[in-house]
Amino acid sequence: MRGITVLLRLTEVGGASSLSGLEKATGLARSTVDRITATLARMGYLRLDGRDAVLAPRLMELGNAYLAALRLPRLLDAHADALADELDESVSLAVGDRDGIRFIHQATRRRAMSLSFRIGDLLPVERTAPGSLFATEWGEAEWARWRARREADPEGHGFPAVPPRSDTYEGFEERVAAARAKGWALDDQLIEPGLVAVSVPVRASGASHAFGASHAFGASGASHASMASGISGAGRGRIACVASVVSHTSRHTADSLREVLLPRLRATVGVMERALREAPSAAEPLTPSGLAAWTGASKQELGREFVESLARGLTVITSFDEGRAELTLTEVAQATGLARATARRALITLEHLGYVEAYGRVFRLTPRVLGLGFPPLSMLPLSEIAAPHLAALSARLHDSASLAILAGDEIQYVARAATARIMSANITVGTRLPAYATSLGRVMLADLPGPSLPGPSLPGQGPGPVPLTPRTVTDPAELRRVLDRVRQDGYALVDGELEEGLRSVAVPVRERGGRVVAALNVAMHSSRRTAEECVREVLPELRTTVARVEAELHVAGRFRKVSSG
Repeated sequence: MRGITVLLRLTEVGGASSLSGLEKATGLARSTVDRITATLARMGYLRLDGRDAVLAPRLMELGNAYLAALRLPRLLDAHADALADELDESVSLAVGDRDGIRFIHQATRRRAMSLSFRIGDLLPVERTAPGSLFATEWGEAEWARWRARREADPEGHGFPAVPPRSDTYEGFEERVAAARAKGWALDDQLIEPGLVAVSVPVRASGASHAFGASHAFGASGASHASMASGISGAGRGRIACVASVVSHTSRHTADSLREVLLPRLRATVGVMERALREAPSAAEPLTPSGLAAWTGASKQELGREFVESLARGLTVITSFDEGRAELTLTEVAQATGLARATARRALITLEHLGYVEAYGRVFRLTPRVLGLGFPPLSMLPLSEIAAPHLAALSARLHDSASLAILAGDEIQYVARAATARIMSANITVGTRLPAYATSLGRVMLADLPGPSLPGPSLPGQGPGPVPLTPRTVTDPAELRRVLDRVRQDGYALVDGELEEGLRSVAVPVRERGGRVVAALNVAMHSSRRTAEECVREVLPELRTTVARVEAELHVAGRFRKVSSG
């Protein structure tokens, strides 16, 4: 419980805090904060950077477990993205979480005035169009809880994702009644001035728990009878999630959203519901993860500095996944490798905290899991994911390390860790260089499909590559052979082709699907190491660093597209 408190505080402050700040914010003893952060660092869920604790992308494993078990992002994201492209407006998917909602997908348009909420952000139901729809399925217990919260927190300070506002409570019950009658809802600047949205529920037929349809109730334990009473559209199934089109008053009014965009949203929701009906059942074998043995070994190695109960509790969350949305106690113990008694204590604690809900003999995750670091981490670009690894690599080798992406016929540096030397590569973030003459560019060019490889006019529209030094490879046929060798070897070494005396070696960075999205290199003056020493000494370190970057990138990119930065 204390470990989760630390994670929540770090989430609320944007993902980073001093250890003394965590001590003050949580009320925990400094020794307890130190033990918890050491445990989370051991798990790879945060980094200890001097006196600061910083959430690490691997923590998104927890939210990914919920999203995978829910299955909705995988089944519906593409439809939301296509609608956003068609309308040129932001489209979101949200699920209910007690008396709030959480976004599980955002297809955001890049504008000066655009939607900025993050996956996992918690918003109060009364200030959102999806909230009115989820509340149509509330029973007496849910309404009582909402009224109690309204009295205890009249301005909504418990929802830090939105600015406090007191007037949105008024009229909420009428908006819910209207949403029940119409089957859709409007947000006319309830979240903040200028923001408007129209929402339609996506219903899942069949079992009430299919695709997380019960999550509008969180862990309230509302009876199935109260859930099914008086619901418009109940014959079509429970609300699995709500799809929304979000705009700004400079482009749409609430009325124009209803008249112009609502029909297209409804049509897309129809396609989404068909996708849910036709989705094959998911089943994943329950094989022990080995994490229980790892936590035990870590406890033996670190002693009292490792909080084994915290590690075990978080391990239980990761036992859920696609095909494992509902697990019995025995299945959780089997998936984690924990003893039944240990798994039971962890599940009871997580249920008490609202991260797990029980239905008979089975347990399932709740949307609250997304609150454990997912919102700030979901915004991390690749450059920030790679930055600490670049710094560590540069410190080990005492040479500059860089991350770059391919931008047409050039590379563009997006992250860099430089060393203080009299002779060093003087490059800054944002610098562009010809791809054909750099190690970074060659490992990315080598991943392009055959027809896109350099031809007689490489690169781009010009007459072809120009020699930057006497050693620059400019002959198209020779350059093609070089790229073939790079593809085969898995790395590129460029020696004095970009600039006399500059030697660099690069390795590609691949996303979850295997596509090269960036490259990472180490550059130095040729007097530092021979080419052979670069391959023998630098390349293994480079590959180890890329493996660490890719591991975090694959976790961060499981349910969202990671920008380059």
